[in-house]
Amino acid sequence: MSQLNDVISRVTDRIRERSLESRSIYLDRMRQAAEDGPRRAHLTCGNQAHAYAAMGADQPALIAARAPNLGIVTAYNDMLSAHQPFEGFPTLIRDTARNAGATAQVAGGVPAMCDGVTQGQVGMELSLFSRDVIALAAGVALSHNTFDAAIYLGVCDKIVPGLVIAAATFGYLPGIFLPAGPMTSGLPNDEKAKVRQQFASGEVTRDRLMEAEMASYHGPGTCTFYGTANSNQMLMEFMGLHLPGSSFVNPNTPLRDALTVAGTQRALEITGLGNDFRPVSQVLDERAFVNGIVGLMATGGSTNLVLHLPAMARAAGIRLDLEDFNDISAVTPLLAKVYPNGLADVNHFHAAGGLGFMIGQLLQAGLLHEDVCTVAGDGLARYTQDPKLKEGRVVYEPGPRDSLNEKILRPYDQAFQSSGGLQQLKGNLGHGIMKVSAVDPEHRMIEAPARVFHTQDAVKDAFKAGEFTSDTVVVVCFQGPKANGMPELHGLTPTLAVLQDRGIKVALVTDGRMSGASGKVPAAIHVSPEAMAGGPLARVRDGDLIRVDAVTGVLENLSEDFADRSPSQPDLSGNSHGIGRELFETFRQNVGLATDGAAVIV
Repeated sequence: MSQLNDVISRVTDRIRERSLESRSIYLDRMRQAAEDGPRRAHLTCGNQAHAYAAMGADQPALIAARAPNLGIVTAYNDMLSAHQPFEGFPTLIRDTARNAGATAQVAGGVPAMCDGVTQGQVGMELSLFSRDVIALAAGVALSHNTFDAAIYLGVCDKIVPGLVIAAATFGYLPGIFLPAGPMTSGLPNDEKAKVRQQFASGEVTRDRLMEAEMASYHGPGTCTFYGTANSNQMLMEFMGLHLPGSSFVNPNTPLRDALTVAGTQRALEITGLGNDFRPVSQVLDERAFVNGIVGLMATGGSTNLVLHLPAMARAAGIRLDLEDFNDISAVTPLLAKVYPNGLADVNHFHAAGGLGFMIGQLLQAGLLHEDVCTVAGDGLARYTQDPKLKEGRVVYEPGPRDSLNEKILRPYDQAFQSSGGLQQLKGNLGHGIMKVSAVDPEHRMIEAPARVFHTQDAVKDAFKAGEFTSDTVVVVCFQGPKANGMPELHGLTPTLAVLQDRGIKVALVTDGRMSGASGKVPAAIHVSPEAMAGGPLARVRDGDLIRVDAVTGVLENLSEDFADRSPSQPDLSGNSHGIGRELFETFRQNVGLATDGAAVIV
């Protein structure tokens, strides 16, 4: 292993110092809870009878409390492709536990909504807040206090971050995340994107669009592009909460089932009843979060993780800042080209060497902390191994030392670019970020007049009316968490991409989100403070000259009178009702800044 990179070391020390007080309080609480011993030992006989009444033949083992009892927190539903495979996981987990003389119970379920279903719809305004609801629901499930370890079943956009917040809150318990894997490859993502652009410009019918979408999203598992769901899976492996090599194995395959069995067996081994106690609080330290950010940059991952990682870290007493992402990005080479940053999907990425090869390369480059605690054991070098199926069981072999396809995955000294996928932007318009890994260098700086909108539909209407005929910075404000829950504006990607393809220089500036699927159009997102809180975007007017510069990190309104203007105050009362939005008024009123993770409960 190489010596740790100086920047990575300094950023880690900075996070540790910034978090000293909050982390100390957190660890003291976790230590005290762990010292109390197995949770169900403190329940009354009546408490326990209620907890075990439905457990049949498992009742004697539960009553004896000498073997571990695993609590399963599941995001299963059969509407979402990524979570449908979890239907059979509890049975497999219970059977595996029984074979080891232990027990497992479904502690509870958490909601799992799909940004793909709600994209451009009113339901998307609940999406980010669902992360906090998921954490709360998982907390209710684990509050029964009868478990020696937890198994978390979740994959997609807000589900994994919400489950991690809960796992950190119950950090005195060991916890393992078991993924379901990506669907097999369908219609290539670039072909699907082309049809979307053709539909946006009126070249094809809705029937052709529907045909393309169904050919792309065609079976169980996560979507195959490198969006938030698959970035989550990468993150869990880099942070040591998955078993090595488990992230991108397809659902309903023998290896996938064997990994679920192996994960259950490992969960039984790391409880306080054994000799290898590994609570989540020990796994999720500042080094794990730095490793996760490095992985995000090296893979060109989802911008949503810049919101989720600070929120997850706060649950573990750790304080992250946008400066940490920016500094780590500056020294982390981009090693992968996966759609939308390339033509390959995650199945191609996995076949080319996947996360095992990438972790090995980053360790060699001194860009990752190797000396970490993981659910698999001590040291991140374990995650350079490949799981193989031998006689029905998982065995680990050394992973590939060479990329099997350098168009998709490269060694660190031959990277696609020398820095990672994200750039922070600062100026008199606020503090935001841009995902630059998929943006051609020629498009990373634009200085053009603003067109101001308060909804993404208004942008689409202006496009259909032929109003964009010259270089434009499209400003979509009042899209932050206080205004309307911070929906993704991914539906603007085809429209803006059409303008860019016509030779018009265009950029998006917003206090809303895009997604892991944001692509070749420069987009300054998560701009904070948001317009609803009186942020600078509320003072932008049509025609203002805006500079969006992802090379130098500048986000400026060049108008001389900009600072002296009063903010606009549009009527946003329509955002407070319909499709459940009434239930989230308290969330909108109390949500934190995007720079802190746009969280309500941490």
